[in-house]
Amino acid sequence: MTELRSFYPEIEPYAVGHLDVGDGHSVYWERVGTRGAKPAVFLHGGPGGGLMPSQRRAFDPARYDVLLFDQRGCGRSTPFASLEANTTWHLVADIERLRQMVGAEQWLVFGGSWGSTLALAYAQAHPERVSELVLRGIFTLRRSELLWYYQHGASLLFPDKWERFIAPIPEAERDDLMAAYRRRLAGDDAAARLAAAKAWSQWEGETITLLPEPEVSNAFYADDYALAFARIENHYFVHGGWLEEGQLLRDAGRLRDIPAVIVQGRYDIACPATTAWELHRAWPEAEFVMVEGAGHSFSQPGILHHLVMATDRFAGSEFI
Repeated sequence: MTELRSFYPEIEPYAVGHLDVGDGHSVYWERVGTRGAKPAVFLHGGPGGGLMPSQRRAFDPARYDVLLFDQRGCGRSTPFASLEANTTWHLVADIERLRQMVGAEQWLVFGGSWGSTLALAYAQAHPERVSELVLRGIFTLRRSELLWYYQHGASLLFPDKWERFIAPIPEAERDDLMAAYRRRLAGDDAAARLAAAKAWSQWEGETITLLPEPEVSNAFYADDYALAFARIENHYFVHGGWLEEGQLLRDAGRLRDIPAVIVQGRYDIACPATTAWELHRAWPEAEFVMVEGAGHSFSQPGILHHLVMATDRFAGSEFI
């Protein structure tokens, strides 16, 4: 049996900075690996999730020059938790600004969960700038996907955790939980805003792994993290990501000439496998891997194995 691949060793950035992207936003970025090696960009989840040090470690540092950045309003980007001028298309434009900043004609684009949404949107808008795609936990922001996770569906599998999720919302408002959360997360009552943010963030943190993993879920409990994560995520979801319904699947043909790997956990509750399968059917040229015994999280062993195998292969690694 092949030994599962895991993270590369811990690594610190060789350069960091902030890029003024306009609209009052300053985006934090960092670069890891070897300057001038194969360019890549990592797109974190959420939206609003921000960077984590482990995300630097999905790439061979000798073979890649990886740019990672905190998307608008989260992590070390400013203004913190801002919803102004914060849409999918603002972020697509930011990725292009960052590509120009590093001087790459093309780069590998890596994204999971919301990062897969953003990667698909960017690649469909700028296919000539994408050398390869590595996607995980596919999410295309269709209404059915949002309702599954935030209205009825995932609730049937996690009734105990769902009860905590709906607790901040009075029964009279529970027919549209995303809208009810929006009123609190974008409201003026700071205490209600934080309570809602923590309930929203906890729901996701505790449902993205196949079995409980405190080292994953604990990150979602911190007040600042929860506030940016919940406000920005809810803001995107109530607006449907500023995408036409089904747009990312409809336009998958634009990606036909881009080498790609799609990695999906069989038991992903946040982003059920049916969406990844529909993308696979719409884009059969991409390699598709269904990982048995895995949920949603980037760090799930089988998922991480296939992600690292993909980045190794696209770098021409001897491991392949």
